[in-house]
Amino acid sequence: VSPRMSLADFLRDDIVLTGTHLGCEHGICGACTVLIDGQISRSCITYAVSCDGATVETIEGLDDDPVMAELRRTFSEEHALQCGYCTPGMLITARDILSRHKTLTPAQIRHELSGNLCRCTGYRGIVRAIARVAELPVAGDRQQNTPGFGPAPGARAGVRQTESVAAEAIIQGSTTPSAVDPAPAGSADITVSVSEASQSDGWVTIAQTFTLPHPRTRVWPLLSNLEDVCAALPGIELDGPPVDGVVSGSASIKLGPIRPVFAFSGSHAVDDRTYTSAIEGAGSDRRTHSRVKARIQNRLIDISENDTRVEVEITYTIAGPLAQFGRSGFVRNLVTRLATVFAQNVNATLSGEFAPIDPPRLSSSRWIKWLTSLLGIGR
Repeated sequence: VSPRMSLADFLRDDIVLTGTHLGCEHGICGACTVLIDGQISRSCITYAVSCDGATVETIEGLDDDPVMAELRRTFSEEHALQCGYCTPGMLITARDILSRHKTLTPAQIRHELSGNLCRCTGYRGIVRAIARVAELPVAGDRQQNTPGFGPAPGARAGVRQTESVAAEAIIQGSTTPSAVDPAPAGSADITVSVSEASQSDGWVTIAQTFTLPHPRTRVWPLLSNLEDVCAALPGIELDGPPVDGVVSGSASIKLGPIRPVFAFSGSHAVDDRTYTSAIEGAGSDRRTHSRVKARIQNRLIDISENDTRVEVEITYTIAGPLAQFGRSGFVRNLVTRLATVFAQNVNATLSGEFAPIDPPRLSSSRWIKWLTSLLGIGR
């Protein structure tokens, strides 16, 4: 296929799986939702070549799925469809919601559906239909398949066009960020541990830890300085240093054809006695009308004369169309990648090896910008 052909066009036009609908073609409405390696993805902003080696399931492939069978029944009984255009994507998303939650409230269902738009039903029937299936034994039979996220690697091998064009297509169109950018030459690899996400009252919490081979007295001056922290995270632009603990700035990203620019503001506090810091803030993107709130707490623990453990707890909530990218499994993978890059950059800085990196040349800089803006880092 052409390196710039979307997965949605390939499914509909080349292999005539027309159950996948095209609406906005900007990854916002959710009508084109499919499963890629078990994870819901927007096929209109995923290039077909990036799915080489991946397992792609459309609504047609779920005919015999027991959860989908119950969803079709309750959608019909609860009048959860009218024109039906959003229904295939809505059903796939509903199945994904049921695979990730043992119990669901109507408010939770509405929050989870924020990436799928319906202009007919008012969502009431859809929410009732999903809630009914959530109470059935079949809803607990599925274990979420989370081998990773997005398409599998190896797409370039199947592309006959110029490799640079194909590479650009893969980076800009796939829902999968490329491999973690290498740390500056000479810096040691830092292993980052990221917890499973927990959810409560619409907030998602993820914890991460990593150990730096430097004494706490050297690490703390860097990690307590918000400008230094942002320097290790390409993509964040602060309006200036914190003034009386208040900070503001912006973060932009190109996610396929989507170009959100988040303006954010918040507070930054440090406690030199306990070696802890906290960032709390909120941001919004005018174009997609997406909003995010986040709290980030950091703590440095002196584990030896020359080693410091960094503990970070991120709590966030996302509303609006971009909430589709805020699912806990998706974010957990991105947090792991981002934290690895950040930890290696901090280590390189403390080792005197770090040189400023030009963000546009980073293959995953767009994803780093997006994640940091969503999670509130730099606020």
